[in-house]
Amino acid sequence: MKYTLLLIILTLSTFINPTMAQKKITQTAGHDQLGDFAPQFAHYNDDTLFGEVWNDTVLSPHDRSMITISTLIGKGIIDSSLEHHLQFAKANGVTRAEISAMLTHIAFYAGWPNAWGAFRLAKEVWASDSDNLSDEMTEFQRNMIFPIGQPNTAYAQYFTGNSYLAQISSEQIPFANVTFEPRCRNNWHIHHASEGGGQMLVGVAGRGWYQEEGKPAVEILPGTIIHIPANVKHWHGAAADSWFAHLAFSVPGKDTSNEWLEPVTDEEYDKL
Repeated sequence: MKYTLLLIILTLSTFINPTMAQKKITQTAGHDQLGDFAPQFAHYNDDTLFGEVWNDTVLSPHDRSMITISTLIGKGIIDSSLEHHLQFAKANGVTRAEISAMLTHIAFYAGWPNAWGAFRLAKEVWASDSDNLSDEMTEFQRNMIFPIGQPNTAYAQYFTGNSYLAQISSEQIPFANVTFEPRCRNNWHIHHASEGGGQMLVGVAGRGWYQEEGKPAVEILPGTIIHIPANVKHWHGAAADSWFAHLAFSVPGKDTSNEWLEPVTDEEYDKL
């Protein structure tokens, strides 16, 4: 297990290459809807188009979504097929600001009516976003290979400021991308374990801090790896002037549990 974790960390430390983080895309719609009627078409749709073309790492899923949407609108397709690909684009990290700018651009080349129809669908797909995403947050997402994810409401009581959570993998070694707005940090906390355990952080984007009790804070930048031993009181979060994101890996151990403690006060934080 520790060698698997090490391999993941070494791989992720080269964040300049986004293809290393690409999650495999799978599609079953062809087989589900046409498997009995047109098995060959279902095979081409699910196994060739999505199984091979969409998983070719030369282009990211984010970029492929934008290309696909542009092509569909250019051909005048603004029905349920486009709606599906808009939803897929959102899942692939395309932001509300990006889709708005792209559809505005497309309008001049693919026709104003087509753009109007596409905007109607896009507005519905992105309606649940408070995305009232600030310009800073949108720009931060643009420069990060992992999605910001959704507001981290389940753990909001343990954070000062707003944070966001995106589960990157739930298999083998589950890990998530955690994004912090400027000045956001989690409470002091401890990852308990009688054997093994602890946590590892890998800086993804922006600038942040990690601090163990009684020790100076350590700056986290993209590619920085933080090893957090079990049973050590600590906190981590964003710098005052920067959005920040890190991957969080829970290290397997025996009798593991997490204990949330008091917030990091403004006085403590401002000393940084």
